This record gives sequence, C-alpha cells and structure tokens, in this order.
Amino acid sequence: MISEKKLAEKRLTEAYNNAKIEYFDNNSKYIFFSDCHRGDSTPSDEFAKNQNIFLWALEFYYNNGYTYVELGDGDELWEHSNFKDIRLAHDEIYSLLKKFFDSNRLIMLYGNHNICLKYNSFVQKNYYKFYDDYNEEEIELFPGLIPYEAVVFKHRNTGQEILTVHGHQGDRMNDKLWGFTMLTVRYFWRYLHSIGFINPASPVKNSGKIHKIERIYSDWIKMNKIMVICGHTHRPHFPKVNELPYFNDGSCVRASGIQGIEIIDGKIMLIEWRIRTDSSGDLHIRRRVLRGPKPIETFDLRNNKANKTSDSEKPLM
Repeated sequence: MISEKKLAEKRLTEAYNNAKIEYFDNNSKYIFFSDCHRGDSTPSDEFAKNQNIFLWALEFYYNNGYTYVELGDGDELWEHSNFKDIRLAHDEIYSLLKKFFDSNRLIMLYGNHNICLKYNSFVQKNYYKFYDDYNEEEIELFPGLIPYEAVVFKHRNTGQEILTVHGHQGDRMNDKLWGFTMLTVRYFWRYLHSIGFINPASPVKNSGKIHKIERIYSDWIKMNKIMVICGHTHRPHFPKVNELPYFNDGSCVRASGIQGIEIIDGKIMLIEWRIRTDSSGDLHIRRRVLRGPKPIETFDLRNNKANKTSDSEKPLM
C-alpha cells in the first residue's frame, strides 16, 4: 500500500495540475475561511454558536470589497444528507453569500465533509436554486456555481503562485476512504459528536495527526517551491522565520471564535473574530490580527526570499 506521505504528494500534485487559476495583484482583497461545518442547528451543529460572529465578519468583508474564498467543509454534508435543512438553519448566511456570488466575489472549494460538491448533478440540484415554501416559488441561490478541489492564485506581475486546497488530500480516511468514513459519521459519530466525542478519523484533536499532515504538506512545498493555504486540521498556522510557507486558516467552530487568512495590499495575515467586552462590560464582535501582515513576496521560494524578515511572534497552539 502506498504510504500516506506518497499519497499526499500525489494528490497535492494532481490538485495543483487541475486547479482553477485565479489571477490577483496588490489591489486584490481576499478573505479565506474554512471548516464552518454549517449544520441544522441541532446540538451537533458546532457552527451555530459562532453564526452571529461569522455573519458580522461576512458583512465587513462584503462592504469592504473582499472576495470570499471558502476552503472546504463549509457545509456539514456528512452528518446531514439534506442541504435544505442546513440552508434553512442558516438562511441569513446564505443570503449574504449570495450577495458575494452575485457580485462575482465568491470562490468555493470542497473538502472531505462536503466532497459531494465535486458532482455537478448534486450542486445543480441543491445549490442553483431552492423552493421557497412560504412564497411557493423557486428562488435562485448560486446558479452556475462551480466548486473546485483546488485554486491556484497567481500574481499578475511576479508570477508567484499560491496553491489553495482544503487540506484533506492524502489523509487516507478522509480522502480515498471518504465514503466509508462519511457513513460512520452520519450513522454513528454524529450522535456521539453532539455529546462531546470526537471521530478518531478526524485530525481536529489529534496532535500527532495534525503535525504529520503539516510535515507532509511542508515537504511538498519544499519540493515544488509553491506556497500553500489550507484548512482541515482546524489548527491555525502562520509560518515563523525560516519556516516553509504553509498557512492554515483555522476554523469557524472553535469556542474562542473564528479564524481566517486575509490577503490585502499584497500582504497576508492571520486574523480572528471573537466576542469581547469593553470597559462597560458590553459585548462586541471584534477583529484582531494574530500574525502578520507580511508581504506575500517574502514567501516566494523561487527566489529564496521566503520568510527572511524578522519575526518575534510565538507559535500558535
């Protein structure tokens, strides 16, 4: 059997070779989120607790001209086979995502938990339009939506490339054996999940599995000299000095809030949105920068520039 390292190298290379190309420059604005795992608002729906934070953040990014990039596992389609239940539970989210879509500022990738989005028939049936029971009419949602496994962001001027994937590529149980793992989640782990148990196939609370994935992806980056932004592990990561340019945007289901990656003015940063109190004790949703910003060109391995700037920041845990 092929090793997980070789499998990941093969799958990442396949994803890169078949990726959609998205050209950008220093005037481009992107927000990368992943691992929302939007569910049906039942106890197993981890996203529900952060829905208002996410909605506030999306409003900010829409009003400020960002393109929204969802790096997989946006919808929890392993636990819930009916997308209608998810859409109804988070109707305001989809209304705002539609505004991004209608203004050509939505890029959607699929991960392991919504891998069925790679099938056009499923996307067309569930995401193009929906039936509004109240008004008794069909309403367009994302007509013509094409979810991707991978997108390569390519700088118009420098040619620097950034590979974006969900990050499950090469994780055998969540990639090659996803059908089996999905069934165990839907009919067994879903119910244990609601009372705090974690599926052992998930890397989320398995530090050994997380570090293994990070090492394998870093090896691919070193070999191919291409920067990577992904999700999947739920562990945010922004490279320190002399580390390879492996970025992870965290997740939207952590108790502390939601994390993401921003690209603006040719710079990249790791950010977090969470609820904080002011001096009067009032609650507010606030954005803060966790790491960065740093010029993207400093992570261009082709010119041996990557991460040569000083950085005294501590690693994220």
